[in-house]
Amino acid sequence: MFKSILLSAGLCLLFVQANAQSLYVPRDIQKALKKETRSLDGKPGKNYWQNHGKYNIAITVAPPNRTIKGVEQITYYNNSPDTLKRLLMKLIMNIHRPGAPRAVPASAEYLSTGILIDDIAVNDTKKTWNNQRASATNAALALTKPLMPHDSVKLNITWHYDLATGKEGGREGYIDETTYYLAYFYPRVAVYDDYNGWDTLPFMDDLEFYNDFNDYTLSVTVPKNYLVWSTGTLQNTNQVLQPEFAKRLEQSMTSDSTIHIATAQDLAAKNVTTQNETNTWIWKADNVTDMALGLSDHYVWDGASVVVDDATNRRASVQAAFPDASQDFHHSVQFARNSLSWFSHNLPGVPYPFPKMTAFQGTADMEYPMMVNDSHNNDLMFAQFVQDHEIAHTYFPFYMGINETRYGFMDEGWATTFELLIGTAERGKKVAEDLYKPFRIAGWIHNPSQPQDMPIISPTSELSSAAGNNEYGKPSLSYLALKDMLGEGLFKKALHTYMDNWHGKHPMPWDYFNSMSTGSGKNLNWFFNNWFFTNNYIDLGIDEVKAVPGGYKLEIKNIGGFAVPFDVVLTFADGTTQSTHVTPAVWERNQRQISINVNAKKVAKSITLDGGIFMDADLSNNTWNK
Repeated sequence: MFKSILLSAGLCLLFVQANAQSLYVPRDIQKALKKETRSLDGKPGKNYWQNHGKYNIAITVAPPNRTIKGVEQITYYNNSPDTLKRLLMKLIMNIHRPGAPRAVPASAEYLSTGILIDDIAVNDTKKTWNNQRASATNAALALTKPLMPHDSVKLNITWHYDLATGKEGGREGYIDETTYYLAYFYPRVAVYDDYNGWDTLPFMDDLEFYNDFNDYTLSVTVPKNYLVWSTGTLQNTNQVLQPEFAKRLEQSMTSDSTIHIATAQDLAAKNVTTQNETNTWIWKADNVTDMALGLSDHYVWDGASVVVDDATNRRASVQAAFPDASQDFHHSVQFARNSLSWFSHNLPGVPYPFPKMTAFQGTADMEYPMMVNDSHNNDLMFAQFVQDHEIAHTYFPFYMGINETRYGFMDEGWATTFELLIGTAERGKKVAEDLYKPFRIAGWIHNPSQPQDMPIISPTSELSSAAGNNEYGKPSLSYLALKDMLGEGLFKKALHTYMDNWHGKHPMPWDYFNSMSTGSGKNLNWFFNNWFFTNNYIDLGIDEVKAVPGGYKLEIKNIGGFAVPFDVVLTFADGTTQSTHVTPAVWERNQRQISINVNAKKVAKSITLDGGIFMDADLSNNTWNK
């Protein structure tokens, strides 16, 4: 048995190595393979490393004053084999500065002075900082003494910035005069990785993020009667909440039913928080990629919990913060309980990895570790759809430290896939697909312009009008086509191989491709080449139909080129129909033309190719009539 296992693993590795060459591999990934920080079987290489930080952040917020004041200490650990002469800092709030590079124009309300560093010290030595020079979202910090491999450096930073009020800033700012949502609010060290070095891509307002896995302690000082919700676990419940409300919060941690932790009447009575002049809420979270928080003096607070791991009976807390008038958010806790349970037990089928999920009503429809900032919607179905999508991001990018800025399809494509699958469970196949097709696919397949057919592998940072389709709909279809081809069980096994390989690490697309091939035990490079490295689209056509003994022989052209599944629907003279499903596997040998036989006991009046969610660009050639 021991020898057989070793032999099988060795043959599998050789198999993947022999076939990996059919995929284009950029030179930076080739370099990582050569250094053995990554490997052809999809696993991190024997020399894989990633850097890490410990962040101790304290901020003070006093609405309606919009100035956020912060003090932080960062201990940054250089686990790389390289000597670092500088650090690259991410100052994301500088996106609000006049003249900052942006994808879309900004209103006057969106603009601000950006983040202003008041003091900065490296290993207790004060450094000179020019806030005008550091006008972009990236800024270099020169080190007097180089940071050697396997050593650390300590930064102490005092800073402040003013919240912008423009609606474009809904991800990370002003909701109303006494309600703020703070994200990307603190200076951080950029990712330094094994294939690209420093992440020098600027933050553009339509792109997302790439962060290290860090340990955080966050202290938030606010006036009395303000509630705070944050990534992480609250450390001092009894110091910031009156006993009755601390008790309700504790009860919600084991309750399936929604508990109203703080109601509108409670808030009006101003007896929820400890009645000090200010209260400091302390939160901790380890091995997460970011921290975000919301605060308000008039948002109500609901909570419950759900079992996410049957093996240990572990529960995750589910909370919601919102204006009492928002009827959709009164359902938010139960929506989230359903999401966490479904994702934990179905696909991806990995127990929700965090202790909590909080839905906060903002304007962004945006995900953060352990939090979502979702807008109010009177349509309950769509409100649940959006919340499902944002919670699905728990796994991609937060369970795995994905570079969303460069390859957005590695997280948005998966969240789009999961939104369809959980929506099917919640609302039924027809309702879910009737939303998915026009919302995610139609805008691409009905737009024949060249940018829309750019290969999915194209870096998101280099795309403009095609970025949305390449991040969401097209990659989602590729994941669903692969699931169709492999079958539910093998697809899940391969997906778990990928997720297990890269949990808490930084995967690249080639790590996904190689992990899925290894996990499935199949050479999937032809499939990945077809979907990710071509200008293909979806357009099938019936070229010829012949009656043969026992049925029909169909010649089918793949005009668009994508390896898609489809149904062959035969309609008979008596009005009955027969449907035969064809998986993408039929395209492995010839991705432009195939012949298939379809059994039939009656004479067909017509034969149609139906792609379902794999919408066809030209339906005029999808039906043969006798």
